[in-house]
Amino acid sequence: MNSTLRNVWKKLKKKPMSLLGCAIIGGYTLVAGLAPVLARPAPNTRDVYLIPQDGYSPDPVRPSKEHWFGTTEQQYDLFYGMVWGTRTAFKVALSVVLTSLLIGILIGGLAGFYGGWVDETLMRFTDVVLAFPDLVLSVVIVAVLQPGLYKVMAAVVLVSWPSYARLLRGDVLSIKEREFVLAARALGASDSRILLRHILPNCIYPLLVVASLSMGRIVITAAALSFLGLGAPVGYADWGQLISLSRNWILGSSGNPFEFWHTVFIPGTAIFLFVLGWNLLGDAFRDILDPRQK
Repeated sequence: MNSTLRNVWKKLKKKPMSLLGCAIIGGYTLVAGLAPVLARPAPNTRDVYLIPQDGYSPDPVRPSKEHWFGTTEQQYDLFYGMVWGTRTAFKVALSVVLTSLLIGILIGGLAGFYGGWVDETLMRFTDVVLAFPDLVLSVVIVAVLQPGLYKVMAAVVLVSWPSYARLLRGDVLSIKEREFVLAARALGASDSRILLRHILPNCIYPLLVVASLSMGRIVITAAALSFLGLGAPVGYADWGQLISLSRNWILGSSGNPFEFWHTVFIPGTAIFLFVLGWNLLGDAFRDILDPRQK
């Protein structure tokens, strides 16, 4: 175990940007874990993700001692929304990635392992899904399912799994012809044992790298849907929803484009850093898991 950790640390030290990615995601993880302490919900709150309001004025308020990040229109506390929005970002990204990964493993594994009509049927269905742009298809699905955060998550899952399926299928097609798989088959191992014990462990690492790189993309897609009014309801702690609340102030008011800069800059920066962190962390996973990296 110690030698493994030393090897991991050795590889990470060669690329400081990977360490930066680990630090960024570690910071977001800390904020999400300490959310009840950093932004304490009001007593008897029915949903801790609902942002408290300090009035109903349509004009935002700049950062102050009372509101560290200021307020949005309708006086939603931006600091509270940013802190609890970190939990929302992790919830959306992890749920969508894990579900998409499982569906992709199931479909891609079966297609690559059995081939023939199974492969042809599953891959043609995959091609149909891939033929549509992700965001456009997500909008259509959410419009059919009705707006809501969980509907957005379901829509993003439905457009995300094909990339995992196609990647895994290609690896399975290659690995199933190798000597150790043929030997296991000759010894009478069942299809499920060969697939689960011999093939998948040898082709799962590229999927993990792609999954880590997809975390940021999924948050951007979910934020875009919330900005369009298809995601979380108004007042919910979601970064995309917070940017949606700033749509009237993106170009400023009264001729001053920076009058309510905080309504756009703060949630936009949070999304940017979250995506950057996962992209850098994906590079770190690639360096650690790729046996060709020395």
